[in-house]
Amino acid sequence: MAVWALGINHTTAPLDLRGRFAFALDQVGPTLRGLRASYSRQPEAALISTCNRTEIYCAGEQVELEHTLDWLAQAGGVSPTLLRTHSYALQDGFAARHAFRVASGLDSMVLGEPQILGQIKDAVRAAEAEGALGTTLSQLFQRSFAVAKEVRTSTEIGAHSISMAAAAVRLAGQLFEDLAEVKILFVGAGEMIELCATHFAAKNPKSIAIANRTLERGEKLATRFGGEVMRLADLPDRLHEFDAVVSCTASTLPIIGLGAVERAIKRRKHRPMFMVDLAVPRDIEVEVKALEDIYLYTVDDLAGVVQTAQASRQAAVAQAEAIVDAGVQSFLHWVDQRGSVPLIQQLNAQADEWRLSEITRARKLLARGDDVDAVLEALSKGLTQKMLHGAMAELRAGDSEARDRASAAIQHFFLRKER
Repeated sequence: MAVWALGINHTTAPLDLRGRFAFALDQVGPTLRGLRASYSRQPEAALISTCNRTEIYCAGEQVELEHTLDWLAQAGGVSPTLLRTHSYALQDGFAARHAFRVASGLDSMVLGEPQILGQIKDAVRAAEAEGALGTTLSQLFQRSFAVAKEVRTSTEIGAHSISMAAAAVRLAGQLFEDLAEVKILFVGAGEMIELCATHFAAKNPKSIAIANRTLERGEKLATRFGGEVMRLADLPDRLHEFDAVVSCTASTLPIIGLGAVERAIKRRKHRPMFMVDLAVPRDIEVEVKALEDIYLYTVDDLAGVVQTAQASRQAAVAQAEAIVDAGVQSFLHWVDQRGSVPLIQQLNAQADEWRLSEITRARKLLARGDDVDAVLEALSKGLTQKMLHGAMAELRAGDSEARDRASAAIQHFFLRKER
């Protein structure tokens, strides 16, 4: 069974290209359905899509990376040549190693961050619900979870990590003298916004507001932080009220446009506004970054901030990589063993057939009153003759070279001494 992976991430592709391949969790099932239907023989498949990566994992009788790349390029509306330039393609052990490193936070923008593991588990559940996950990929991901857990508990890989949320707070602190005087608007109500709101709330800002498409979810988050909730539709008219805006929604199009920000800056009389766009695709139009008095940061802009303290984690990284290596070797050994399963099943079936045949004959002999010892002797001889018949035939047939090969194999399997 072959395993392959194709992906793009924050190190290989710019944000706008990654945005073309961003799939919400509820899109994963239909996307996998379309991918698998495009093959003549449907492979096992899983799709992982986060703000920093989109990856397809497949398992089948043979590697079909080119087909996977062509399909993904079409899905994202780009040429295969462009996608090939910004993607990575991995097979077998290299694909397994990558999956284990991703799950362990070793391939993240924030080294050692734990959120990716939950995102992978969500993707695996979605693939299972679609019926796209078979034995091989199930083993791959279950083993990746085990490796990630060992890395988390056995090393300090995440002890000094700076999350995207903490990085946003740090940058805001560089712009504003006192975050306690800052009014903050969070756009969206998902996990990342909740994390950001938690970090900013620790600085006791002047006020917190949550803008979300559904008020119910927004109210829940706003209540937790003592803030107010507002509709997304009201955002353009109220944008000027806020000194800082952090946005992360699942929208496929920008929800904060250039015109709205220009009007907000005018009404603010050009007081600076700090903006963080953590969404992929973008929530805030790219042209906003060129405006005076606007300090806009994307997930890629935060890369330099989150890499601080990396040197102090190098020993932990080496230890984590060793755990990953062991996990990869274990998985590859399991895959190799899987290749022998059909032969093992055939051997067991043949042995059972011989056994049942001899037992049936022995029972008939016992039923007519034959001596028990004689019946047992006949049964044992019958079994051994059936088991050795093929080997004996090989030693008597064929040319000299074939007999020599048969002799070596027979000595190895039948005449080796027990250790």
